[in-house]
Amino acid sequence: MLSLFDQTPPPPCPAPFNMAAHVLRAGAETPDKLALRIMGQEDWTYGALIAAVRGTGTGLLNAGAKRGDRVLMRLGNTVDFPLAYLGALAAGLVPVPTAAALTAGEVAPMIETLRPSLIVHDADVACPDHPRRIGLDALRTMRGLPPVAYDMGDPARAGYIIYTSGTSGKPRAVLHAHRAIWARQMMFEGWYGLRPDDRMMHAGAFNWTYTLGTGLMDPWTVGATALIPAAGTAAPDMPALMAAHDATIFAAAPGVYRQLLNKADLPALPHLRHGLSAGEKLPPAVAARWRDATGCDVFEAYGMSECSTFISSAPAHPVSEGASGRPQPGRRIALMGADGPVPIGMEGTIAVHHSDPGLMLGYLDAPEETAAKMQDGWFMTGDQARMDADFQITYLGRTDDMMNAGGFRVSPVEVEATLAKYNGITAVGVAEVAPKQDVTVIAAFYTAAAPLDEDALRLYAQANLARYKQPRIYVHLPQLPMGANGKILRRALRRHFEDIK
Repeated sequence: MLSLFDQTPPPPCPAPFNMAAHVLRAGAETPDKLALRIMGQEDWTYGALIAAVRGTGTGLLNAGAKRGDRVLMRLGNTVDFPLAYLGALAAGLVPVPTAAALTAGEVAPMIETLRPSLIVHDADVACPDHPRRIGLDALRTMRGLPPVAYDMGDPARAGYIIYTSGTSGKPRAVLHAHRAIWARQMMFEGWYGLRPDDRMMHAGAFNWTYTLGTGLMDPWTVGATALIPAAGTAAPDMPALMAAHDATIFAAAPGVYRQLLNKADLPALPHLRHGLSAGEKLPPAVAARWRDATGCDVFEAYGMSECSTFISSAPAHPVSEGASGRPQPGRRIALMGADGPVPIGMEGTIAVHHSDPGLMLGYLDAPEETAAKMQDGWFMTGDQARMDADFQITYLGRTDDMMNAGGFRVSPVEVEATLAKYNGITAVGVAEVAPKQDVTVIAAFYTAAAPLDEDALRLYAQANLARYKQPRIYVHLPQLPMGANGKILRRALRRHFEDIK
C-alpha cells in the first residue's frame, strides 16, 4: 500500500467567480448579524461590513487602479486591513498583504518586483515613497462610497499575492487564484467543524495571513461571527476575553497556547467547543495541558503559503497523539520518494497534487522556480512525514531541519515532542550542531523557570528515546528564537550554539 490519499475530489468551483463575493454571500442574507467584534473596541454587522468593502472597491478604482492591477498593503493591526483586502478583490484588483514589521529597505525590492498601481499605507508602518500612495484617512473615506459591482470572472485568474520566506530565507511572492477561497471549504469539515452559529476568536493580528484566513474569511464565508483582540492585547488577557465574548472556537499558534497555560488559573469557558492550532507542530504535551485546563481538544493543521492548510485533525476526524492529521476530504495528497509515492510507514516528502484548487498559480514571474517545486504533477513541499494505513500523517520536519545522528535521520519534531513532556520544560527546540570540526550531535535548547539538572534530563531521554535520538548537549535559554508566525527558528538555535561554544 502506498502513501497516497486520493478519494472523492472537491466540487468544482463555480464560474464566473469572485473571492470577495463568495466570502460575503452568506452575510448578505443576515445584514443585521454581528460579523466582527474587535473586542473591547467596536462591532461590525454584516451590512456595515459589506457596504465598507464594496465602497472601498469603488474608491480604489476611482484612485486610478484598473482590473488586474496590484495593490500593495502597508497597513497595521486595524480593521482597515481586511476591508482593503476584500475591497480590492471585489473590484478585480490583486491585493498584496504584507507584514507591518517589514522595514522600508525590505519593502523596496517588493515594490520593484510587484510594480503596484497603488499602495494603501498607514503612516505608522514603514514604506518607501511611492507616487500613488493612499493614506488611512483617504482609505477610510472610501467606505461611504457607492458599492462596486463585483468583478466576476475565471476562478483561476490572479486573485492575491502573499509573501513567504521559504527555506532559503529569501522572500518569494506567491500568486493565488480567486478559487483559493473555494478550496478552503475543505477545511470546514476537515479542520474547523465550523458552523454559522460559531463565534470564532483568533489570537493573531488583522495583518497576519493566518488571522485573515482562519479568523476572518472562513467564518464570514459561513455567516459566523469573528472575534479579534484589539491591538496591544496581551496573550494572558485572552482567556478572559474568550469567556466574556462567548467564543466557541479559539485559533492560535502553538506559542500562544504555551503562554496562556502559564497563567495560574484559566477562567471557565463553558461556550468553547475546541481550539485550533497552526503555524508549527503543536507539541502533544501542550495539547494535553490545554485539554486538562479547559476540557477542550485542540485540533492542529499543517499547511504552507503555497496551499494554506490541507492536512489536519478535526472534531469529526480525531487522530492519534503525535499525528498532525489526515488529508482533508477532497484533497489529493502523497508522501513522495524519488520514484513516486513511498510505501505506507516510510518517510517521504509531503506533496500536493497540481489539481488542488487551493494550490498557488506559481511564484510571481518565476516559472523556473515554480517548475522546480513540481515532480510528476505533484507540488513538493520540502517537508518530511510518515503516513499510516489509516491515512494519519506524522510530521517529521523540513528536509533541511532533519538531523543526522550516527547515520540515522532524526526528526527534530519527534525529539521535541518527547522532551516537552519533561516536568519543568516550558518550550523546547532541537537542532544538529557541531561542537568541534567534523563532529555533529543533537542539542536541545529549552526554556524553564531555571536551568534543569542535566543528568536528570539525560536519564529521561535514555528512557524515552533511542540512543541515536538522544541530545548530547542541553542549553537553557530565556526564550526560544521564534519567527513572526510563531515557528521555532532552528537555524537561529544553531547560530546561538556557534556563538557560545
